[in-house]
Amino acid sequence: MLGVLLAGAALAAAGAGMDFEQVKAKARELATKPMREDRLDIAQKLKEISYDQMRDIRFDSRQAVWRRERLPFQLQFFHPGGPQQSQIDVNLVDGDAVTELPFNRDFFDYGANKFNWFDLRAMKFSGFRIHYPLNRTDVLDELAVFQGATYFRCLAPNLIYGLSARALAINCGGPGTEEFPRFRTFWLHRPDKEGKKISILALFEGPSVSGAAAFVVLPGATNAPTLVDARVALFARADMPRYGIAPLTSMFWFGKNTARKFNDFRPEVHDSDGLLVQTSLGQWLWRPLENDGRLRMVTFGDANLKGFGLLQRERSFAAYEDLEAQYQRRPSSWVRPVGDWGKGAVKLVEIETENEYMDNIVAFWEPEGGLKAGGSAEFAYQLAWFGDDPNLPALGRCVATRTGWAGQPRAKKFVLDFTWPTLARDAEAGKVVPDVIATRGKISGLSSEFNPHHKTWRLAFDVIAEDKTDAVNVHAALKVADKPQTETWTYLWRP
Repeated sequence: MLGVLLAGAALAAAGAGMDFEQVKAKARELATKPMREDRLDIAQKLKEISYDQMRDIRFDSRQAVWRRERLPFQLQFFHPGGPQQSQIDVNLVDGDAVTELPFNRDFFDYGANKFNWFDLRAMKFSGFRIHYPLNRTDVLDELAVFQGATYFRCLAPNLIYGLSARALAINCGGPGTEEFPRFRTFWLHRPDKEGKKISILALFEGPSVSGAAAFVVLPGATNAPTLVDARVALFARADMPRYGIAPLTSMFWFGKNTARKFNDFRPEVHDSDGLLVQTSLGQWLWRPLENDGRLRMVTFGDANLKGFGLLQRERSFAAYEDLEAQYQRRPSSWVRPVGDWGKGAVKLVEIETENEYMDNIVAFWEPEGGLKAGGSAEFAYQLAWFGDDPNLPALGRCVATRTGWAGQPRAKKFVLDFTWPTLARDAEAGKVVPDVIATRGKISGLSSEFNPHHKTWRLAFDVIAEDKTDAVNVHAALKVADKPQTETWTYLWRP
């Protein structure tokens, strides 16, 4: 069936092909016109189906692209319906030949769902997933998913899905309404039989922008990250004062540092527990995530940034006690800019949430000055997906942040645990020196000592907020021989 469809839908003869420059040309042309939705909306019956009904619609794996060729990469597709109502055009690229892959109901098993052909007329796929022998040579695992707006996510060996990435964020955190551009067309390049990488081109647009994206996905081997080499080109239809490059979206409900209490049996619930930033000067900043019931936004200004990412550092099952969600296996993700990104800031947006079903954390690079209507910009970066990386940071790290009442008004207690390779030797020699400061606040009750139970270095202190201030920035690090031995832990406390 699939072979017949492909043979009958050839779009281009030899010599045409598709590359990033061609997709950029399409995006540039789109930006000269107002956005126009030229696709039929999906049937109301499909919009209203339940979560369980949606799960009952499954792609028939026998129809997977490149299955018959026994290539290490195979493609499967998602049916539109329920919350996933966006639709995409899919093209397969083999050398110079480009072939359209249209939606076909015979690709799917509908389970107990009953639809007529009229309900499925003129539809397109809502997204796709890439399968690859990630953990075993004889089993194809899900490696990556592209679905919804410009969202995608990937896996490294022995992990499960958690946080997501996007090609672009617009006006995230406000003021005003956030805009979500959407992928509209994909070109998927046929991989070779060696299976080292798969290349994806995408065209996306929204009311304010059109754009082109190129992703080269390189699956991770044992204990190695899965890498995505990305390029994103933007063409502005309207002024975009605030837009985000390489956005990462995650979930943080509660953790060790969360003062709010929820009626839940688990000690912690989150896909990520902190933001790590490497500045142009090589400084490492660690910001634990928070959900204190308010919208929180923090920026880390820089020029020629070296990297940033949302990490899941807590890898103990005992921290979550969840046999189903397995938060200890959620991936971390790190963005490494390629080339000069200029001036701007890493921006962290934390949105209040009452449960674990909402992605309430976003981190991205916000270029200084935004983008004017008619303007264009292009960015390249590498995105890594992994469980842990000892070089992030290359210094010691904070492995736990705990907070509590400090015994007086407008005061908060912080208890931090740090670790690094030479900790035991440095502790025995008495060389560890704390460095703690607070902006618009006063530090008191500072203690710094070896924690023999966790084999960490414990730093504890109280912060007393100045009168009338609504936010206190706190920074803490440990030094040995007057040199930084750890990353700089940073926290925004709002009394």
